[in-house]
Amino acid sequence: MKHLLLAIAAAVLMAGCSSAVKLDNVPVEDKAGTTISQEGADGLGSGVGKGGVTSVDLDKAAQHAAILAGPRTVYFDYDSFVIKHEFQPIIETHARYIKADKSRKVAIEGHTDERGGREYNLALGQKRAEAVRSALGLLGVADSQVEAVSFGKEKPAVQGTDEDAMAKNRRAEISYR
Repeated sequence: MKHLLLAIAAAVLMAGCSSAVKLDNVPVEDKAGTTISQEGADGLGSGVGKGGVTSVDLDKAAQHAAILAGPRTVYFDYDSFVIKHEFQPIIETHARYIKADKSRKVAIEGHTDERGGREYNLALGQKRAEAVRSALGLLGVADSQVEAVSFGKEKPAVQGTDEDAMAKNRRAEISYR
């Protein structure tokens, strides 16, 4: 009788500690990205103008500055790596920008809040980074241009234990290299 009660108690305890988040299936919405031409403003495609001088496209320079200054963070719900619909435009913007220059490299850095064990948070941070990487891939970004890494709870964006601070720490950041 003791063994039966012990087995039931262990089963109830394990069911209560389990997470509803499946860490092996990344749900990402498939959308076709728009293509940005790699040709320069002169139409030559090489960026070299007359006389062997490299031309500067001010529109592209302004776009580059705007991309780097704009939002590069995707936030996640607690214990989740599902990309919310509101962050899809950020991913689409960066996908177009990365595809425009095959030499651009980015690292997607996955982070979690302080709750949970170190190993679990590293795995969840990796799944968040991989979710953003997969979304970029579905939009046409080459795998060779994107690296997904996890910092788990080791690099919080905000210190604190209230829900607002923890919400800002549950993120994936797009970092250009």
